[in-house]
Amino acid sequence: MHALLRHLEAVGFRGAPRALGFDEQGREVLSYLPGEVVGTRRPWPKWVHSDDALRQVAAWLRDFHTAIAEFVPPPDAAWRETGQWRPGLIVGHNDAAPYNAAWADGRLVGFFDWDFAAPVTREWDLAFTAFAWVPLHARHVVAAEGFTAFTDRPRRLRLFLDTYGWTGPIPTFLEIVQQRVRASAEGIRRTAASGDPAYQKMIDQGVDKNLDTAASELATLTQEAGP
Repeated sequence: MHALLRHLEAVGFRGAPRALGFDEQGREVLSYLPGEVVGTRRPWPKWVHSDDALRQVAAWLRDFHTAIAEFVPPPDAAWRETGQWRPGLIVGHNDAAPYNAAWADGRLVGFFDWDFAAPVTREWDLAFTAFAWVPLHARHVVAAEGFTAFTDRPRRLRLFLDTYGWTGPIPTFLEIVQQRVRASAEGIRRTAASGDPAYQKMIDQGVDKNLDTAASELATLTQEAGP
């Protein structure tokens, strides 16, 4: 992760913390991204679901993917979840969600919490970010976060993808989102079964089942979104 963050610093990308090494106790030290975060509040602040926030996040992801395009991980790189580097992939953030964003004066400062970064296709990283911000999660989940404009999701998805620069068919993209969501649910169950207490807690909270519900609901959204 530090090699990745140092690469972003070297190419002038400002929307991520800087890796500052380790302290005398072996703890990693990162620079601070100043601003407001959603934290554990429910519902989330209304600005999270604004068109302006959606555009800013899509632009951040586009610029990040450009900045990271030439990065090749060190040969001994290890990833929190499964991932294997090969030419044609990028190292995506993989968790660029509202709870990992810092905002100041209405502007996106950047994203923190890079521990899920791993080799993926651009579309895989784009899929999760759209899932989190359009949002495309299960209705009962996003309603608790303060989003209930479900009929507006096709328009918001197009706005997000247009800002990023995705030119493929919407149904094709939604199929990628479904695959991404199902993979997340399966990954949670797999890691929980290995004994990880954090993931076991996620199972207890029904996080994997909520993702399963979201994947099923996305089939309906694909029909609503059209070509």
